[in-house]
Amino acid sequence: MLENIQVLYHSSIKINKEKVIYIDPFKIEDDCHDADIIFITHSHYDHYSEEDIKKIIKENTKIVVTEDLKENVNNITKSENVIIVKPNEKYYVDGINFETIPAYNTNKQFHPKQNNWVGYVIELNGLKYYIAGDTDITDENKKVKCDVAFVPVGGTYTMTAKEAADLVNIIKPKIAVPIHYGSVVGTQQDAIDFISMLDEGIEGKFFIGDSPQ
Repeated sequence: MLENIQVLYHSSIKINKEKVIYIDPFKIEDDCHDADIIFITHSHYDHYSEEDIKKIIKENTKIVVTEDLKENVNNITKSENVIIVKPNEKYYVDGINFETIPAYNTNKQFHPKQNNWVGYVIELNGLKYYIAGDTDITDENKKVKCDVAFVPVGGTYTMTAKEAADLVNIIKPKIAVPIHYGSVVGTQQDAIDFISMLDEGIEGKFFIGDSPQ
């Protein structure tokens, strides 16, 4: 299920399956211009980086963003390539089905619910991949159905490793991958702790370089 998937850095993910998909590209090393679709969860600099988007965008790349980024992204691509999304909706773009899950804090103020920021459940090859975005445990994400879950574990701005494990143990994906640690906040130990707290039957994987461990 993780074949042709990379966690590049922090919360930046690349999926090369039916399409070349990036989620929250950040600290991209090379100008590769290979993205078919770019998903942005919210406007914070470590998730929406125009510098990095410009390294992967090509002429017809679709960019999926929340309403607050509409003007920003229209400055770097044609408006017909921009898909504006809201929470709790289903979409179909370039042959890809996906839905938006609200992403927000419940006990801190970094990601207010009223900002309408999101995570995504993206369906590829019959499998559902949940990329949580910057969030705590919420009523909405406890209902997510997915095969693979990418969840933030670094704490401070998002869930801690323990909270992320609690969420994953509720939604019960086949595989869970920790993200949002090791740079802005959190350490590799958070990823290790997260995996150690997963229920039996849920496989935890964290990435070192291109490879899941």
